[in-house]
Amino acid sequence: MFKKKTKKIKNDSQQLPEVSFTNLILMLATGAYSNLGLVPDPLTKKKEKNLSLAKNTIDLLDILKKKTKGNLSKEEKGFFLNILGDIKMKFIEVKKKEGK
Repeated sequence: MFKKKTKKIKNDSQQLPEVSFTNLILMLATGAYSNLGLVPDPLTKKKEKNLSLAKNTIDLLDILKKKTKGNLSKEEKGFFLNILGDIKMKFIEVKKKEGK
């Protein structure tokens, strides 16, 4: 069968965020805010708008909301709903400005 190779790997845990539901939501939210042109892209450091990609991320967050219903702690649920509500409001604001 397969032998486990024990090889020392540099400890990168200080550079990586904790794996959690909250960090997943933060990661998706950051992408949405970036695509709304509100924060710089983490890679390019430039503010660029891509409203269709922002909308897609909002839709993904809505799916997560439905799929996690009843499975989140009170804190996770509150955090999630606040972030999602804020992103939706920002999307509407940016969309209105684009229409002018």
